[in-house]
Amino acid sequence: MSFLRKLHPFLYPVSLLTWLGLLACMLLYAHPALAQQVSRPPSWLLLVLQAVFAASIFIQERSAAERLRGLDFVGLLRRLVLGPCLLATVCVGLHLVQRLTEDQMPGVGSILFTVTYTVNVGLFVLLLARTNYVWRSLVLFRSSGKLRQQWEAFEILLGVTLLVHLFAPTPTWGFNSVIFGALAAFGAYISSHQKWVAYLSRRQKLEAVLLQVAVLLSMGAFVFYFLQTQQDPHLVAPATQHTFLILNAFFAGFYAFMGLLVTVFNLPTASVFEQKREEILSLQRLTQLIQRGQTPEEVYRMFFDSAVQTVNADAAWLDLSAEGTTQQLFQQHISTEQITAVRSLLTDYNLTHIEYLNNDLFDSNGFRGLDLPYGSLMVMPLSSSKRQYGSIYMLKEQPQGFDRENLSILQTFASQAVLSIENLQLVQASLHTQRVQDELKIASAVQDSLIPKNLPIDNWFEISSHALAATEVGGDFYDFLHLPGRRLAVLIGDVSGKGVTAAFHVAQMKGIFHALMQENPLARNERDKFPVPSKFMAQANNALARCLERSAFITASLYIIDYEHGGFVFARAGHCHTLYYHSIKEEVSYFRTTGLGLGIIRNDTYEKHIKNQFYDYNPSDVMVIYTDGIVEARNGAQEEYGEERLQQMLESTYYLDADQIKERILADLTEFSLGQPMHDDQTLLVIKFKAAQPEATL
Repeated sequence: MSFLRKLHPFLYPVSLLTWLGLLACMLLYAHPALAQQVSRPPSWLLLVLQAVFAASIFIQERSAAERLRGLDFVGLLRRLVLGPCLLATVCVGLHLVQRLTEDQMPGVGSILFTVTYTVNVGLFVLLLARTNYVWRSLVLFRSSGKLRQQWEAFEILLGVTLLVHLFAPTPTWGFNSVIFGALAAFGAYISSHQKWVAYLSRRQKLEAVLLQVAVLLSMGAFVFYFLQTQQDPHLVAPATQHTFLILNAFFAGFYAFMGLLVTVFNLPTASVFEQKREEILSLQRLTQLIQRGQTPEEVYRMFFDSAVQTVNADAAWLDLSAEGTTQQLFQQHISTEQITAVRSLLTDYNLTHIEYLNNDLFDSNGFRGLDLPYGSLMVMPLSSSKRQYGSIYMLKEQPQGFDRENLSILQTFASQAVLSIENLQLVQASLHTQRVQDELKIASAVQDSLIPKNLPIDNWFEISSHALAATEVGGDFYDFLHLPGRRLAVLIGDVSGKGVTAAFHVAQMKGIFHALMQENPLARNERDKFPVPSKFMAQANNALARCLERSAFITASLYIIDYEHGGFVFARAGHCHTLYYHSIKEEVSYFRTTGLGLGIIRNDTYEKHIKNQFYDYNPSDVMVIYTDGIVEARNGAQEEYGEERLQQMLESTYYLDADQIKERILADLTEFSLGQPMHDDQTLLVIKFKAAQPEATL
């Protein structure tokens, strides 16, 4: 790409000279009378000039600065219509003038036909090139590196095919069908990835449709012209030249038509929503990890990896500031020399330690001289009101690679990382004071009083529990509540963070649980008197939004077991997946359900992220419910216990009673993490449905 940009200034004179040469050859080729002193040029020279002219125009457009600015998709299409597409009107006008002149002055009309035809060839190639690379900007908007490689391969294949048709005899119909059918299918696949459509409002979508129709009409005007002139007696040019132009028109029109279909039917919208969902989940995972961070370096590593993954950066590095010096902590896909050059340039322009976004490095003063293989740069400082911690630098290969949405996401990540670093520092300092120790003891006593001491007992199931806090006060909790109709509600969860604040939020959550699970006297039937798990999560999220700090969240799962009817329903709010043994199938597996933690989204849209799952249990089925302190416990090699090992333990112990299953799992966990400190609270509930259910004895 940098090589093409260096060629860019030379392409204008090349395209102008080759077009003038093409015009001269066309006049001499079509009108030998004009060439009394000069020999008639060979046909191959005309084709070479046609090929060089088209190639220079296309390379010129390819190497030009990125035309898409931020999310201004409609503006990009509008400039295409108001600029090159007006050339179609010129084309039709020239054609009409030529026809009128031909009737009035036959001799002049013949020469004017050749000039008009050559002018229209030049205008048409310019329109094709501009349309092609406008569509390239739209197709590659927020695209993966794989899609960019596929587009480049498609460009090469299409260019080679068109040039072959320019110089070679016209292939057979069957050969054309195979080659262009394959290219059209490949182009349709690539064009279906136009994510930009999902960012349009209703008004913008309508305007985009009208603009794309205008592009198609403009393309149609040229095609009409070339079809009309194909059999014109004044046209004296190689047949392959005309085939070349018609094929170019076909593929340019194909791009425009595919873009119109995508705009009308919103084909890529689902993938954009999936990307948004991944960004939310990435933020959730980052927040969970940071809250468990034991050292600042671990927090920085989690922040760096999550930020790079979420904005799809091609290269990045993280600088830390300490006592007036800068330390490079992490780097990815960029050399130290390039980092030093960028850092020095930003320092010269006084752009250090501030938010900075540059989406056109290739055309920016200073950066152009660095000769970097990247077109976009985003810098996000890590700072608080008290001090500067450092900055993260993200780069992408293509220009216009970042937008304000990326900047907003990175701001959220940076704020969470800084908050966690400061919390770690505060906790480390406060633990040395007796006051904090006394508060922790009080909070620990309060939290201990909130843990159920008597487990539910019934003829349908067995329950065994285990809870151990990593520090004086943990953030794990669980509770039970009997409901009418022989139903049992089981709640388990994990509050982000630890200490007094965590204990306070545990108490809040348990209070919300008992308040919301009360009977609704206005319910129309017996089953609606108590909220289903998803409704409970939505109501709990609404209640917590008023009292939960912005940096805090709670993961939870709620199960309502209807053991009289042999089934249960549950919803997961970002909590660990449920491990389950199915006695009929003799299989152990996880319930992989979606769900977002409480407090991540604090508005009415939260309910869309929570789903109920219903399941009919069988006698001897086993349910293992736990918090992440179980599966994330580490051994001496810093390997995690993991979901797979927990699953293997249940596969070998499912036939035991609930207490024995729990003890076997805890014994294996202790053996695995022997000698290592606990990094997080550990809570484990084992529910086993008895082999002899009461109904079976009736």
